[in-house]
Amino acid sequence: MTGRVRTAYASDLDVMAAVTACRARLNDEAPDLILAFVGGKHDPTATLHAIRSVFGDVPVTGGSAAGAITTDGFGYTGFEIGMIAFRGADVTPMVVLTRDLEGGETTAGRALGQVVRDHTRDDAAVLILFDSVASAAPLRLHPASQLMAGFHDGLGDRRLHVIGGGLLTDINMSDGWMIAEGAICKHAMAALIFPSGIQVSTAILHGCRPVSSFIEITKIDGAEVLELDGEPALTVIERMLGLELGTTSGQQLSLIATLGQKQGDPFAPYDENNYVNRLILHANPDRRSITLFEPDFAVGTRVQIMSRDNALMLESVERGVAELRGRVDSEDCLFALYIDCAGRASVMSGATTEEADLVLQTLALSCPFMGFYSGVEIAPFAGNYSRPLDWTGVLSVFQHAT
Repeated sequence: MTGRVRTAYASDLDVMAAVTACRARLNDEAPDLILAFVGGKHDPTATLHAIRSVFGDVPVTGGSAAGAITTDGFGYTGFEIGMIAFRGADVTPMVVLTRDLEGGETTAGRALGQVVRDHTRDDAAVLILFDSVASAAPLRLHPASQLMAGFHDGLGDRRLHVIGGGLLTDINMSDGWMIAEGAICKHAMAALIFPSGIQVSTAILHGCRPVSSFIEITKIDGAEVLELDGEPALTVIERMLGLELGTTSGQQLSLIATLGQKQGDPFAPYDENNYVNRLILHANPDRRSITLFEPDFAVGTRVQIMSRDNALMLESVERGVAELRGRVDSEDCLFALYIDCAGRASVMSGATTEEADLVLQTLALSCPFMGFYSGVEIAPFAGNYSRPLDWTGVLSVFQHAT
């Protein structure tokens, strides 16, 4: 018997009511696995209790999300719950977990990668989920670049299709948590390994364009960029963006600009798919520095200042989703998953159109759909190496292998 995948969505201040509504929408026998994305205003312990009360002894994984996106509705109020229910050995992923991120992201990623290697063949599909927020006060993130560097090291020469996202409680990155192995956990990273008969097609949706020539990072400390071309980094960025020096808060800067590293030929014509962009987490006017979401740039890295362009974002959605539709067989689609940067929500980006709604309209597949708002997006970028990306949408369609 062929397995099946279903999705459900509900939004309610009462978590039991939301979970009960999801169960009614699934309208099926007990699933073999539930993947849940839970709005951060719901208490995690109460959420897990509600799921157990409604679904019984069904394995659950997933965690907090800044919002959920489905064909039945989407939002980021913090009261949304989205579920993907898997039933059948041919579609249900195996879940493996590490809870050791606090002891070192690279080491934990490597250990998880080794386990995944032992349970996969080349070209297998893997979904990575992790708790994004290491500390809320002061804010410190679990760097996805270090997680993925370790993960790929652990994989060795195994070549997989890896997508993923960082879990947040809200758009302001207040916290994050996971559900795994029957408990609520922090500092955790899970890999969902799909059966060998499942294949994935992925599109990366962008929305930034360069507004500067190439500049070199001349001083950096982890994720804090101190100098660009020998000048204070914040001074350079404000000058190139035409901002009044000393008046820009980190939040304002993060909404309008990123630092982008162009891959491949630096003199090739502009192509949004050639850029890895890093969001600005905050600016320090006293040190005249900026801190990026990831610590993967170094002294000597050549970057460009990138403008976050809402019009380009929507163009990228229409173009990228249409291209993906041309690559997949809609009749054989199991489900689609959209991992969407929380900064792309209109309340953050200022776009007059919700790009998540545009994704739904443009994709228009008959298969189940689920999306969640994330802190970081992970997707294959070059040479099948999956890396973290900022201010992107990662849209994947899961199908039976042909």
